[in-house]
Amino acid sequence: MINEPELIEQLKDPRKREQAFTRLVREYQEPIYWQIRRMVNSHDDADDILQNTFLKAWTAIEAFRGESKLSTWLFRIATNETLNHLNKEKSTQSIDDVSNTGIQLQSDSYFDGDETQIQFQEALSTLPPKQRAVFDMKYFQEMKYEEISQIMGTSIGALKASYHHAVKKITEYFDRLH
Repeated sequence: MINEPELIEQLKDPRKREQAFTRLVREYQEPIYWQIRRMVNSHDDADDILQNTFLKAWTAIEAFRGESKLSTWLFRIATNETLNHLNKEKSTQSIDDVSNTGIQLQSDSYFDGDETQIQFQEALSTLPPKQRAVFDMKYFQEMKYEEISQIMGTSIGALKASYHHAVKKITEYFDRLH
């Protein structure tokens, strides 16, 4: 486990920054990748967003004020990068893209799910990007609303409502299938 205060101090020191940043990437790249990956259906897109996340963190590390945990700050950057990607993607998305989610996942060597998991991913792809992010953090990562609130910059009440609506939409999606 990383000692965040020590790491932050090293990141602020120009002589130690590169080595500290390498430690930061090693510690957080996998959990951040999987947060992104659950939001986007393509490994390549997730990898690109992950790179953008760490590039933004590198360029903004001096501005990090320590008002939240370093990990929360990184997850917030990753979430914003992912939402930006999904919003750009959504503007060019057609109705057929939801059903293409299953085809894309079946051909993805990083996905080894069964039919129910594919349908679940299809249901998730119908959610608006912010709702999907809240659902991911609460359901998959089992984060507390307080932590999600820090990452998303949204009130706890709004997050609870968003999660409730996401669950309802996913349930309705499955009800329509059966």
